[in-house]
Formats: sequence, structure tokens, C-alpha cells
Amino acid sequence: MKNRTFILLFAIMASVAVVLSACGGNESSNKDNAAANKSESEDYSVAIVTDEGGVDDKSFNQSSWEGLKAWGEEQGLSKGNGFDYAQSSDESDYLPNLTRLTRDGYNLIFGVGFLLQDAVTKVAEQNPDTNYAIIDTVVEAPNVASITFAEHEGSFLAGVAAAMKTKTDKLGFIGGVDSDLINKFEAGFEAGAKSVNPDIEVDIQYVGNFSSAADGKLIATRMYENDTDIIYHAAGAAGNGVFAQAKDLKQNDPDREIWVIGVDRDQHEEGKIGEHNVTFTSMVKRVDLSVQEVSDMGAKDAFPGGEVLEFGLVDDGVSLAKTNEEAMSDDIISAVDEWKEKITNGDVTVPKTRDELKEFEESL
Repeated sequence: MKNRTFILLFAIMASVAVVLSACGGNESSNKDNAAANKSESEDYSVAIVTDEGGVDDKSFNQSSWEGLKAWGEEQGLSKGNGFDYAQSSDESDYLPNLTRLTRDGYNLIFGVGFLLQDAVTKVAEQNPDTNYAIIDTVVEAPNVASITFAEHEGSFLAGVAAAMKTKTDKLGFIGGVDSDLINKFEAGFEAGAKSVNPDIEVDIQYVGNFSSAADGKLIATRMYENDTDIIYHAAGAAGNGVFAQAKDLKQNDPDREIWVIGVDRDQHEEGKIGEHNVTFTSMVKRVDLSVQEVSDMGAKDAFPGGEVLEFGLVDDGVSLAKTNEEAMSDDIISAVDEWKEKITNGDVTVPKTRDELKEFEESL
């Protein structure tokens, strides 16, 4: 299977160049091009199947849907007429949703999340003439594009920032499902934090799913009661419970320094409570742009079937949000930028697994 890294900035610049060159043509040429593009997009339809979090999870699934909506609207399409989604309540919905959208004639169907790996594998084998994409894992099939991210790299930067911000030297990590994927967030975060302070404590717990905000809130409650002052969540919709608990505590004690690090999208808005905001930063994965990019490729008859597309720090596929300017001080931002350069230059290799994390810690 071929591996391929897409440079998002290059893609954006290339798009701008096309627009500028089109402006130099004559009016009739522009009209012909517009008609051709419209015809091309009208003939190509795309849909996504969510995991259990749903399109309004304020995280991973929502970012995917926002990317598809942006792509569809750019093509002059509308929901149900060129692009759409199927929402899954639990794993039993994955295969039926993929099958229904395939029968509805969609040209490209995204499975959002590693939980859909088995279902995408099966439906792709049964329907070789339909293209599929899987996010956050790999399916080896000629009609499947696998979209992956260097979550461990972005999480490392989150750990650096958290270690510099904490007043208690106690951090928390709340994952959704204990899996290879979420372990990347965990390992990267702890490695980043301990690169700043090898003695820092990191409490690691898992919800067991990506949907239970109540369970996420309960775990966060226990962590904050144990003097943890910053929690990084990689728990999808379950992470909404972490924000809820942090906001409750902030409302009861406005002077208490208590923070959440968001994931996938910039979750700055989720942290607002009155004049305060408990979102310290967010580890952003540009799932939205990856969905747009692969949809564009499919519409242009360049679908990357059988390939692994990787988005990382080097191409801004993952990044650390700096939206909360009061919380993200200049010294924290400088340190984050320095570590980012070390990672992208190859001077630092960020661990992806717990075993790699152990070796990394021994080298500090």
C-alpha cells in the first residue's frame, strides 16, 4: 500500500492559483469552465457515516460533517442532493448505514472513525465499484482511501503547554475507548508534559465509549477533586462532560484555575462560562479539510484508492489552538513552537504507544 502525505497549505495555494489563472481568461472561457465544474460536481455525490458520537458531538464527527458541508456548498450542492450523512447510535448501525448509502448511489462514502473499520472493509469488498474512505485507521482495499493523522505529535505539544501552565503539577487525560488510536493521544500528551517536567503526574482514565457525557463528567469530577487542574480529553462527545464539570466548578469558584484541553476541533466556544473560559487550548485535527480534499480528488477522477493519506504537524494537519490568548502566554507559545520545530526537523521522535512512551521517559 502506498503512503502519501498531503500538504494542506500547498493544496490551498494551488486552489488560489487556479482561481487567479481563471480570472485571466475571457468571459466565454470562464462560463465554459463554470458549466463544466458544475456538471462535474452534480455527477459526484459524497456521504459520511458517523460513529456513535453523531454529527453534533462538537468534536470529531462534527468536524467531518462540517468539511463535507463546506465541500458540497462550494459545488452548489445541498444536503440530500449531492451530499448527506447517516448517523449511527451504536456499532450495529455502521454496516446498515454504509449499505444504505451505497444503494442510494453515492460515489464516495466516508466511515468516520476507527470503530467503522470492519464495516468499511466488508462493504468495500461487496461493492468494488463504489469508493470509500476511512478516517483514523487503515483498510487495505483498492477502493478505500485511508486518512490518518499524527495525533501523537499534536498531543505532545498539548502536554508541553499543560506542563508549563499547571499550578499543581497534576494533569489528567480522559480517553474514549482504550485503543491504539487513543493511545497515541495519551502517549504524546504524557511525553510532552514530562519533557518539560519529568516529575509531573498524569492521571489517565478511559470512559469506555465516545458518547457518554455523564461518564466523562464523573471521571473529570474525581480528577479535579484530586487537585488536577488541567484535563486533556480525547473522548468525542463524552468529552462534553469534562467541559460541563469544569464550567460547574468555575461558576462556583471563579478564582479557581481549572482548565480543559479540547480535541479535534478548536473547542474554545465549549469552554465559555460567563466572562470566563475554561478551554486552555485544543489539539486540532483538520478532519474537515481532509474530507474536503479527498472529496475533491474523487470528483476530479483522482480518488486515492488503496493509499494511506497522513496529515501531521509538518503540514498543519494537526496543531495546537492559540485562541485563548490570556491562557496561552507568550512563553508557552514560544516553547510550543520550539518543540514543534524539533519534531518537524526530526530531532524528536514522539512516542505513539505506551511501550514507546516508556523508552522515551527513560531517555529524559
